[in-house]
Amino acid sequence: MSIQCNAAIADGKGGFIIDSITIQKPKPDEVLVQMKAAGLCHTDHDSLHWGKPIVLGHEGAGIVSAIGDNVENINIGDSVILNWATPCENCLQCNLGNQHICENNSPVVAGGNGYTDGHAHIDGTTWQNNPIERSFNIGTLSEYTLVKASAVVKNTSDKMPFPSASIISCGVMTGFGSAVNSAKVTPNSSVVVLGTGGVGISVIQGAKISKATKIIAIDINEKRLEMAKEFGATHLILADKNDVGLLNAAEKVKAMTEDRGADFAFECTAVPALGAAPLAMVRNAGTAVQVSGIEEEITIDMNLFEWDKIYINPLYGGCNPNIDFPKLVNLYEQGKLKLDEMITNTYELKDLQQAFDDMLSGKNAKGVIVFNS
Repeated sequence: MSIQCNAAIADGKGGFIIDSITIQKPKPDEVLVQMKAAGLCHTDHDSLHWGKPIVLGHEGAGIVSAIGDNVENINIGDSVILNWATPCENCLQCNLGNQHICENNSPVVAGGNGYTDGHAHIDGTTWQNNPIERSFNIGTLSEYTLVKASAVVKNTSDKMPFPSASIISCGVMTGFGSAVNSAKVTPNSSVVVLGTGGVGISVIQGAKISKATKIIAIDINEKRLEMAKEFGATHLILADKNDVGLLNAAEKVKAMTEDRGADFAFECTAVPALGAAPLAMVRNAGTAVQVSGIEEEITIDMNLFEWDKIYINPLYGGCNPNIDFPKLVNLYEQGKLKLDEMITNTYELKDLQQAFDDMLSGKNAKGVIVFNS
């Protein structure tokens, strides 16, 4: 039996509508999730321009409403966190432990736009009687969503609110994982974070939990900088919009780090012109991390690599959902990872435009859509 529900549908040309979609019952390896909360990030706004209708949203948490016949370890009624890294467990990258860049199932890795059957996972959801894709194969800005069983992780916490659980899905995992899994921030190290939105704050928390002793936050938004301090930043630099490549800010970083530069620097702004900026912030043999997923062509002065600097561009914070999500939940329950405090505002689905506006204006660290049904 199919169900109908409301969802946010991108038109592919920059706009969206809230409209009814139809979802079929789960196939043997699928799970139907009643969404309770969906986090928002800039990628959701970018997806308005992807040139085709899609069900929006790629962060979320909810309750399992139905399961397919072959689904194990997930039961109806379970509280779950959704993830878009759905490994096949058979390809080269999965066998190397890189489930987040699965060669078969990843919606973002070249050649991995579908599932192991070679087809995009769109046949279970229709809009206006036509199949419609779900953003990142999960489409969380919907009252219900149908996903592969590998796209959900059981949330065993009995005290984590759904909005807090929802932001683990991507923003928190991307930032925290970039610091802990990818860069492997070390104790007593110095860390620079460029951009203090939801991802940047998550990098800061990852660095703090990794016992970095100097965490320097850089932003053009003074209010966000003050927020960064609440999450673990030890030093703040208010950047100038006219500081090309943040080279002046880099001089301030060097002054704070014995004229060497930091051990680690993370770019979390999604501004292409700042793609090389973390290289200017780190010492010789330091590690620069491009977290925000810049995909445009940029020019880099190779002098910034001198000497022995490492530049990495991790996806999804090196996420292995079945390992990392429970780890984040455990850190939350211990009071070491702040999630409730990251959520600036919550909205109903009908107020999605306001949520986008608040995000784009820099008002929110994280905005979350909540579903009351």
